[in-house]
Amino acid sequence: MTDLARCLWCGTDPLYVAYHDSEWGIPEHDPRALWECLMLEAFQAGLSWITILRRRETFRAAFAGFDPAVVATWGEAETLRLLQDPGIIRHRGKIEATIRGARAFLRIEADEGFSNFIWKHVDHQPIVNHLPNMAAAPTQTLQAQALAKALKKEGFTFCGPTITYAFMQAVGMVNDHLLTCPQHPSNR
Repeated sequence: MTDLARCLWCGTDPLYVAYHDSEWGIPEHDPRALWECLMLEAFQAGLSWITILRRRETFRAAFAGFDPAVVATWGEAETLRLLQDPGIIRHRGKIEATIRGARAFLRIEADEGFSNFIWKHVDHQPIVNHLPNMAAAPTQTLQAQALAKALKKEGFTFCGPTITYAFMQAVGMVNDHLLTCPQHPSNR
């Protein structure tokens, strides 16, 4: 294919382009990186991803490098501190969901491994879609619905099927790069 162009959603913002080219859709198996991405997707709900991406380093600083062992110990004092941090999304429900998510992560990691828990929803193999345009991309799938249900059963919140599908795209469980994008596997 000779007329390759990036997926239009990333525009020309250098931060967004770098994210598109080097992260989005690339399989991630590191448990902590998966948990961080899931938590950031929860914060993104109702906002644009670029808003979160621009604040990602501030989120990392505010949430102790997304160390679930640290975040799991937090309570009301840390929640109040985070509600005062202008560098993150100051939403009590999302902050509390991250703390609960850290506790759930630790339980899952000790039991079967968080990466295994996540990736088993796609049989440990990325789903490669062949989208002609972004309008053809689903906002959720049966796999995303199953993942959302499994996460909620473990104690996660702010993880409905639309959020879990966006997470699956981000961590490469699903490759939704357009057929015309250089990042689609058929173009590499």
